[in-house]
Amino acid sequence: MAVKQARKKNQPQQLPLPKGKLLAIGGKESKSEENRSQAQEDNRGFVSEQILKRFVDELQGKKPLVVIIPAASSLPEESAQDYLTVFKALGVKNIRVVDIRTREDAKNPENIELVDRAAGIMITGGDQLRLTSILGGSPFLERIKERYINEPVIVAGTSAGASAMSTSMIYAGETQGGMLKGQMSATAGLDLLKNVAIDTHFIQRGRIIRMAQAVAQNPGCIGIGLEEDTAVLLKEGKELEVVGSGLVTILDGMDISSTNIYEIEAGEPFTICDLKLHLLGNGKTYTIPSYNGGHH
Repeated sequence: MAVKQARKKNQPQQLPLPKGKLLAIGGKESKSEENRSQAQEDNRGFVSEQILKRFVDELQGKKPLVVIIPAASSLPEESAQDYLTVFKALGVKNIRVVDIRTREDAKNPENIELVDRAAGIMITGGDQLRLTSILGGSPFLERIKERYINEPVIVAGTSAGASAMSTSMIYAGETQGGMLKGQMSATAGLDLLKNVAIDTHFIQRGRIIRMAQAVAQNPGCIGIGLEEDTAVLLKEGKELEVVGSGLVTILDGMDISSTNIYEIEAGEPFTICDLKLHLLGNGKTYTIPSYNGGHH
């Protein structure tokens, strides 16, 4: 009886739907008319700055504060400058850069106070392992998570910043491979998004096979592959909308009939059968089936 009561008592804390939104961007998002790629030039549906305009549109409140976190980058000033320029051009007047380079910086109360006031948080690209090593388990990251769960803040990440959002983070692997066991490495991410693995520059860098290996290792994990200048906007931690000029690839392994990933040796090609694949363009929606609502 006591166990049941304890479980009941804990349930509301474990199962809130996040009140915030996540914007995971596949990298090389358009920041001006000048920086179009050839793929964007060829795409009749391309809209300049579409993704970052959507980020700005989602900001809540008067004179909303946007906080830029270039912690993933080895050149944080340059990385932040791109976003300072584009957000100013998009009419955001209140912008701050939080320059976090060490674990100590991630404990600094002044940095945490900026997260407290932010309506929008932008995590730039770089190295996702640098990002998780600096922010993982820190008061700074815990505050971002608390605000995302409890308040209508929008948290965006591009490239490495997007890859790190999920529970399981792919951080290394053969860019043009992944078909052999051991060619894909994953570790714990920032854990803003449950039961999902995100990979970026997805079609451009041929990453579908390494994502399939990640899903084979844990079929309860939905794989989301983001192409460049393409993003997913997530509401309530599970309702996904595609924004941008490319495709989002979704790999759903929940109904796979078999895989030999656990039987084969490292260096051998793996087998996975009945893996479900979705390709989604701008404006299309998808509900993540495995969402358990938990914020642990």
